[in-house]
Amino acid sequence: MTGARVVLQTKRLLLRTWVSSDRHLFREINADPKVMEFFPFRRSHDEADALLPKLNQMIEDNGFGLFCVELRDEAEPIGFCGLSYANMPDIFPKEVVEIGWRLATRYWGNGYSTEAARAVLEFGFVEKSLDAVLAFAVADNQRSTAVIERIGMQRIKAMDFDHPRVPDTHPHLKRHVVYAATRDAWQAQSRA
Repeated sequence: MTGARVVLQTKRLLLRTWVSSDRHLFREINADPKVMEFFPFRRSHDEADALLPKLNQMIEDNGFGLFCVELRDEAEPIGFCGLSYANMPDIFPKEVVEIGWRLATRYWGNGYSTEAARAVLEFGFVEKSLDAVLAFAVADNQRSTAVIERIGMQRIKAMDFDHPRVPDTHPHLKRHVVYAATRDAWQAQSRA
């Protein structure tokens, strides 16, 4: 990984590609039981290290991906936020794009996820001309669904599903609720 390329900026944040020095933060968020509370796994340091360059490759290949979120004033990485293909062919068509984020716990409660996610939605609709973006989360994950609702996405109950990659050993994590934002609705909301 070479130098970071800034893709988006907000008042307090930079969303950028990943660099080697982000490795420690990425390891932290992938192993933290609070951050990963609604996932059936934690990643080892080796697994996190192996995934990091793949995130930059996804950005290179698609023009979007899971960007490193950095505090502008401190030049400090705090987590990630971005767009990715849902990659669940039994649930969604292959072109479906989802939005997602994760921050280290010490940065929770400051509105950073909401700020980053709003910028990512705008990027998806304006720069990438996406027609729609989905968000989904474990039904009991109130922290994530609160962010999803704050960024203006609408619940689509008919699309709720049991996640096919969640093992039966974690039944409480299977049910996922689905939200959507369309470019037309986002544009109308932006003009209001």
